[in-house]
Amino acid sequence: MLQTKLIPRTASAHEPPMLIKSLLAQSLKYEPQREIVYRDLFRMNYLEFNRRVRRLANTLTALGVKPGDTVAVFDWDSHRYLECFFGITGIGAILHTINVRLSPGQILYTMNHAEDKLVLIHEDFLPLLNAVKADLTTVEKYVLITDKVYADSTVGNTVPDGFEGEYETLLEKASDEYDFPDFDENTWATTFYTTGTTGNPKGVHFSHRQLFMHTMGLLTYVSGYECVSFKSSTDVYMPITPMFHVHAWGFPFLATMLAAKQIYPGRYEPEMLLRLLVKEGVTLSHCVPTILQMLVNSPAAQQFKPQLSRWKVIIGGSALTQGLAKAALELGIQVCAGYGMSETAPIMSVTYLNDEERPLPIGEQVNLRIRAGRIAPFVDLKLVDDHGNTVPHDGHSVGELVARGPWMTQGYYKEPEQSENLWRDGWLHTGDVASISPDNWIQIADRTKDVIKSGGEWVSSLAIEDLLSRVEGVAESAVIGLPDDRWGERPHALIVLKPDYTGKVTPAQIRASLQQQVEQGDINKWYVPDRVIFVPEIPKTSVGKIDKKKIRSEMREIILNA
Repeated sequence: MLQTKLIPRTASAHEPPMLIKSLLAQSLKYEPQREIVYRDLFRMNYLEFNRRVRRLANTLTALGVKPGDTVAVFDWDSHRYLECFFGITGIGAILHTINVRLSPGQILYTMNHAEDKLVLIHEDFLPLLNAVKADLTTVEKYVLITDKVYADSTVGNTVPDGFEGEYETLLEKASDEYDFPDFDENTWATTFYTTGTTGNPKGVHFSHRQLFMHTMGLLTYVSGYECVSFKSSTDVYMPITPMFHVHAWGFPFLATMLAAKQIYPGRYEPEMLLRLLVKEGVTLSHCVPTILQMLVNSPAAQQFKPQLSRWKVIIGGSALTQGLAKAALELGIQVCAGYGMSETAPIMSVTYLNDEERPLPIGEQVNLRIRAGRIAPFVDLKLVDDHGNTVPHDGHSVGELVARGPWMTQGYYKEPEQSENLWRDGWLHTGDVASISPDNWIQIADRTKDVIKSGGEWVSSLAIEDLLSRVEGVAESAVIGLPDDRWGERPHALIVLKPDYTGKVTPAQIRASLQQQVEQGDINKWYVPDRVIFVPEIPKTSVGKIDKKKIRSEMREIILNA
């Protein structure tokens, strides 16, 4: 290690740790009157929000939660979830954001594995809890969450047996005086579970320092560029990514630090989302492509086109296709892509157009906006081949994308071998095949397990999906590779048609549209799927990504026999 000269320490000097409570403290400095809104049910300003976070801290303490204990939360995206981001972590406890879209068996595994002590749960998810409650090994107490308290103040007096009380009622009884302590910034703050291709879900964990640094990195990235800029004086933020999924991509921490107006939509319903967009003047959101597709295709979208023209949307989780990007841009939505993963907290790159690219007409910007973005500040990314050798960043050569940065997880909870494999050779291995241009643009080619080897050529399933998105009538597609005796593998496509095109477009026409591009020399023949099958919907994972694992395992015979 390099020998350096350290600054002498003064015994009485203050060295503040990087803690989540410091992000919260900033919210009262400049714009404490700004609002946090939950659906059409509840609103408060930052003064009240801070009081409620302190009340939550006192409530947790009264329920016996100590530093190092794990508190599980089942809820929709709400102001309560935001309070938990700060109240649970602020007392030195660990926030476990439960993925409510997992199966009961998977939820049981994650809760026992994380050693949850207290559970805060919305009544909508009580059937999930009841399915596993008898087999929970560490949970001691439960608190009910219900939206009914906003209409009926007596609801808090009637809670299920075995529950300590109702969330709002408990907060109301608690003191709003609480002095959040200092502690080591490397203290474990949050955990959640990510599902892989095999085995049980894996516990990803982050420290206060990592989440503080991620917030600073995110602030650096979104402070200038107009597509994803976040200016607290003019922007209104509404997540459309579940808060259980990588802390809603980290934006709630940033929005709170900036005291920006925040809107929490609860259960995702197209009409409610559009109503909140219009009524509350939402200007910044993030979501997976499925959600944006749902909103773009909504009959109300054209009606609200003037309001949508001020909306900026970051797409992640799955690739942003050219077809979806164009449809959004035609409505005036400033759409662009970002890239990250659960293990990286998640930001690794976001679209950034430089001085030469920004003046380009929107139509010419599409190919840039659908890329995975430019490398984020403080993040190092590179490409490696199967032997760990560095692959050139020339915009053409591909390799596995590996990463390093100050906010990336150290590994998986109680999984030392998988943690070592994740961080082999000192780089976090993403499992994504990509190229990097000399000016730092990332282009994801595919997941290593999804790339198709056909006729000796590597074929990207994402590239085929992007080509299909441009075909008239195609709403959504998923492409997988299946074994082929002659060519090794061949691509097969599942397609969801737009409602007006059902019965008017055939699989042969879809294939013919791609074959025409082959004849024009735009693509090679390996990109034309062997089969195109129309389906009512495409299987998704618990966080809205196309579930190619499920397609391969459950739909293989259907595809091959079509």
